[in-house]
Amino acid sequence: MEIIEPNKRSDIDQNKKLVLIYTQLEKLLTELRKKELTEEIEISINNEIVKINSISDSDKKLRNQITKSYNNILRLLEKELKIVIKNHYRNTWLAIGMATFGVPLGVAFGAIMDNMGLLGIGLPIGMAIGLAVGTAMDKKAFENGKQLDLEM
Repeated sequence: MEIIEPNKRSDIDQNKKLVLIYTQLEKLLTELRKKELTEEIEISINNEIVKINSISDSDKKLRNQITKSYNNILRLLEKELKIVIKNHYRNTWLAIGMATFGVPLGVAFGAIMDNMGLLGIGLPIGMAIGLAVGTAMDKKAFENGKQLDLEM
């Protein structure tokens, strides 16, 4: 089975946001054609493209559906095949590091120094930890061929 193409629409050229999102979807599909995908995954991707093709409107409704389908495809790839886009783990772990490591470290510094104004010191430390972990995971995904040549 092969991944189908989204319908070419000539009337989207007036809407810059729609052109950007549509181009991003086409890049994703081009990258996915280079990968070995299971038949179930290809069927799920084709179902998302059918949803996009079924919308006759070429404005907000279409833009929302393309964004929704794009995100659904990325989530499916990550969940089932562990395939991610560039810097996916870095961006995810940046927030996790700040919340998981940064806030508790800031509270600890504030409590030790008896000045809760030092709460903000932990956030950059947590951010650095998150960036390090995420970058290492992105590097591992690249080495294993589990990274798409796309950025969000």
